[in-house]
Amino acid sequence: MIDEQQIINDLKDWKSIIKPYATPDTKVAKKEVIKTFIPFGLILIIAFIVYEFNVWGILPLCFLAGLYLTRIFIIQHDCGHQSFFSTRKKNSQIGFISSMFTWIPYGYWARSHNYHHSHQGQLDTRTIGDVTLLTVREYMALSSWGKFKYKLYRSVFVMFILGPIYYIFIHNRVPFIRFKGWSKERKALLVTNFCLLLVFVVSGASLGLISGDLWAGYKKLVIVYVPVLISFGFTAVWFFYMQHQHDPNYKAWKEDWQYVMAAIKGSSYYKLPAVINFFTGNIGFHHIHHLAPRVPFYKLKKCSYENPILQKHVTQITLLSSLKYAFYTLWDEDNYRMVRFKDLKKVEIKLKRDSFSPIVRQVKSSME
Repeated sequence: MIDEQQIINDLKDWKSIIKPYATPDTKVAKKEVIKTFIPFGLILIIAFIVYEFNVWGILPLCFLAGLYLTRIFIIQHDCGHQSFFSTRKKNSQIGFISSMFTWIPYGYWARSHNYHHSHQGQLDTRTIGDVTLLTVREYMALSSWGKFKYKLYRSVFVMFILGPIYYIFIHNRVPFIRFKGWSKERKALLVTNFCLLLVFVVSGASLGLISGDLWAGYKKLVIVYVPVLISFGFTAVWFFYMQHQHDPNYKAWKEDWQYVMAAIKGSSYYKLPAVINFFTGNIGFHHIHHLAPRVPFYKLKKCSYENPILQKHVTQITLLSSLKYAFYTLWDEDNYRMVRFKDLKKVEIKLKRDSFSPIVRQVKSSME
């Protein structure tokens, strides 16, 4: 069992600890933009050239471009938190430009993501900006068909192969969120879709003019850029999943929910090699990001290393240890942990035993 009070006491001064890092640095931000967008553009140009000689030869380049696109998305992500640049105007400009490459709508996604930040770990709200998660009791109450659908949804194939494709090409193209007061964001999503279509038309036509065949230009654009988007989508989904589906973890109903607990125990510290930290914009320091989303990604590492107290209680995972969490699919409220489908028999036996225990005690008492 997690000692909530100990964690809250240890981090009672977290706001003063975080404050020095929660300010954008315009010079650093500009450098991050340069060393992200320029290599990405150059890799794409090389991929279009290689395409003319060997179509399969573009795959390593598409994967590398996908990693840089992940970094572009982190810039967009920080702009959505208003933490990358010091002004809202600059954040909005770079955020929207980034969305033309990532295909993730800037305003619409940013608001849903901020909703995720303010509700992460709350069992009352698991529909916006989160992977759908059921408790053991909720799952056991489902029909056979309902259990089958949830198992399929949480399968590795759907979550990490089909999931990224759906997320890029469908989920972020349709304004599924219908909350009151979201009309501005829904309109912004439609504007983004129109702009993406315009960029696609112009880019494909430009490539067609270069090769002298309009159809060939669009074909080249699709064959090169779709793998880049899918590579990015897989990376984004994988890291987001691992940073909130680990064990030990923190989930609570709203009346008992604690913000600090949701950040420190409901988010992981993904200890990654330096090269992966570069491409993922230090998002492995996810517990600090959830504690203070106004800390830009280029200050997360410094904040972490200069304040060991922030690592004292967090669940630390590595690339190797995180593989098992792809199979953690349910929240066991009684044991306060994430479990796998294959653990259900043990959990079900315990639930049945617990449910009968009051009756057993009553019978035993009457017999005495």
